[in-house]
Amino acid sequence: MKIKFWGVRGSIAAPGPNTVKYGGNTTCIEIRTDNNELIILDAGTGIFQLSQMLLKEMPLTAHILNTHSHWDHIQGLPFFIPLFIAGNKVRLYGAFDPVFGRGIEQIMDVQLQYSYFPVREAELRARVEYETLMPEHSFTIGDARITTTLLNHPVINYGYRIDCNGKSVFFTGDHEPYYNIYSPTDDGYEEYRVLIEQKEKSILAVMQGVDLLIADASYTTDEYSSKKGWGHGSFDSCFELAKNAGAKILYCTHHEPTRSDEALEQAFEQALAVHRGVAGSPECRLAYEGLEIFL
Repeated sequence: MKIKFWGVRGSIAAPGPNTVKYGGNTTCIEIRTDNNELIILDAGTGIFQLSQMLLKEMPLTAHILNTHSHWDHIQGLPFFIPLFIAGNKVRLYGAFDPVFGRGIEQIMDVQLQYSYFPVREAELRARVEYETLMPEHSFTIGDARITTTLLNHPVINYGYRIDCNGKSVFFTGDHEPYYNIYSPTDDGYEEYRVLIEQKEKSILAVMQGVDLLIADASYTTDEYSSKKGWGHGSFDSCFELAKNAGAKILYCTHHEPTRSDEALEQAFEQALAVHRGVAGSPECRLAYEGLEIFL
C-alpha cells in the first residue's frame, strides 16, 4: 500500500507562513492498494489538492471513507473535482446519524444546499453512491479489507483499519481516550468502568498489530486538562494507544490549528522524551502534508 497525507490540521484550516512545513489543510489521506484502488480517508480541505492531481487519471473510481461529519473532515468534499466530470464514480462511506435518522448521504445533501454552495447534487456529473456502515463491520475494496470500529467523539466517529496483502494501516479520525464520567464514590462508577474497559478492549482488538497507526494527537497533556470532553487525543494518549495496540509505527496528526510548525515540533519532542526508551513503544513521528509512506 501507498499512503499519502494531503491534510493534517485539525478543526480549521490554518494556512500561512507558520504552518508551511507541516501544512495547513484539514484531514485528508490518500491510500492506494497494491492494485491501485483509490481509497480516501476523510474529505477535509486537503482533498482539493488531491483532486487536482487526479485529473490525469480520469475516468476514475474513488472510495471516500468518512470518519465523522464535523466540518474539518467533510468541507473539501464539494470541491472534489472528479464529482463534476462525467464517467467518474465516487462512493462515499460512513456512519448513520442517529440524531437526524439519516445515512452518510446527509453530509453531501447538507453541504450542497443552495444557500451554501452554488452547485446542487443533481448537477454533479459523476456517478455518486453512498454506503452507510455499521460499527465492527468489514467489507472489501478490491484487494483491501476495511474494518470499522466506533471511537470516542461527540458525534459518531469510525476508526478504519485497512488490510492489504499482509500490510495494515489504522486511522482514528478524531478520538479521545475514554474516561469515567462518575466520581469513585458514585453508584454508577464501577459499572461505567467496566463498560470503558470492554470498549477499550474492542478497539485494541481491531488495531492489534497494525503496521501503521495514524492517530488524533491534537493536544499536549496540559492542554487536554481544559479540553476534556472535546473529543480529541493528546501526544501522550496516542503513544500509549500505539504501545497497547502493538503498532509498529505511529504518525500523529490532527495538529492544533493555532500551533506553529516550531511549536508543534517542540510539543512533540517534549512528549516523546517521556516515552522514548520505554519497552514496547513504537516509532513515533509527526504527519505532514506531502508525506508518502510505502507498506
